[in-house]
Amino acid sequence: MMRFASVTDRLAGLGSDKWAVHMRAREMKREGIDIVELTIGEPDIPTPADMIDIADKAMRAGRTGYSNGRGEPAVLAELARKYTLRTGRQIDADNIMCFPGTQTALSLVMLGLAEAGDEIITGDPLYATYDGVIRATGATRVSVPLHVENGFRMQAADLEKVITPRSKVLLLNTPHNPTGAVLSDREIGEIGEVCRRHNLWIVSDEVYELLIFDGKFASPVDRAELADRAIAVASISKSHAAPGFRSGWCVGPKEFTRRLLPLSESLLFGVQPFIADMTAYALGQPAAAAATMRTNFLRRAERISERLDGVAGIVSKVPQAGMFILADIRASGLSGQDFAMRLLEEEHVAVMPGESFGANLSGYLRLSLSVADDQIDTACAGIVRLASRLQQRKSA
Repeated sequence: MMRFASVTDRLAGLGSDKWAVHMRAREMKREGIDIVELTIGEPDIPTPADMIDIADKAMRAGRTGYSNGRGEPAVLAELARKYTLRTGRQIDADNIMCFPGTQTALSLVMLGLAEAGDEIITGDPLYATYDGVIRATGATRVSVPLHVENGFRMQAADLEKVITPRSKVLLLNTPHNPTGAVLSDREIGEIGEVCRRHNLWIVSDEVYELLIFDGKFASPVDRAELADRAIAVASISKSHAAPGFRSGWCVGPKEFTRRLLPLSESLLFGVQPFIADMTAYALGQPAAAAATMRTNFLRRAERISERLDGVAGIVSKVPQAGMFILADIRASGLSGQDFAMRLLEEEHVAVMPGESFGANLSGYLRLSLSVADDQIDTACAGIVRLASRLQQRKSA
């Protein structure tokens, strides 16, 4: 019998169960059933035409050859400018590496920081792919519960409780998927101090930086006292409505990127130059797509909250940021998984069960805000009908 590397066992089947409702919804659509789909978070506006024009011109100008392991000079320069302005200290090209999207950036950053025997700390709930990113390194994931009473924002005292001698990395996500929570500057400072005392790396997933409704963006990378241990990852996927172009990056200490470069080169050896040109152009302009999405997503979140919150035992509050809203359906007596599957089969509305994002979101639903308002209304009506039926049966 042929043998395989242990990483294939660690990742075997990981994540497939989390998307069972979504996959069933797609199957029903192929059967001709009209489904309102609020499962995936993907910008619902097109990639700006001027960005596509830049990519097209770059391709026609011959920008289709090999790049280098760190990134094209123009995009590195724009990123250095962005983070120098944001942090208030000099950020150079040597602090930056470019990748095909945030997911690749996260995966390679984690491979450069942790291995078997280490622990990587995350919040719970958490983005669905984090388990795979962490398991691929051989490290163990340790959870910090994110409590609804704190707006699902990580608290330094809760972090301190789970740290052990094996702890190596804290993976933060702010603004947060799936909850939309935004860590304040004070909370970042308190979390950072815990990480300093215990000598932890901080990796901050900041892909929703420009989609904040309420509050101000804060990052560990922006704090001078954390400059030797903080790494940010982000991309243009959400901020510029360009997920298919796969253009992301990490920003961190120069020694870290120096050590990560050979690993990146062994797997990728660069990104596409014409996409780098488009990215450099996009980063040099106001993010109009983000402003449009921010307006649309907030309006839809308010629309959902108005229709669901306080109805048939549902709790649904407007998030601070992002492209999702949560609905607490614990009063129905069902798990998020069971409610979501019944909602799909009985009302033809597809949403993500909270359990797909960690045990601490059991009994919740995650609804995408990247669908048209009339679809939002249809989905809310279906959720209310199912919740009302369940409530009546409980009363009987």
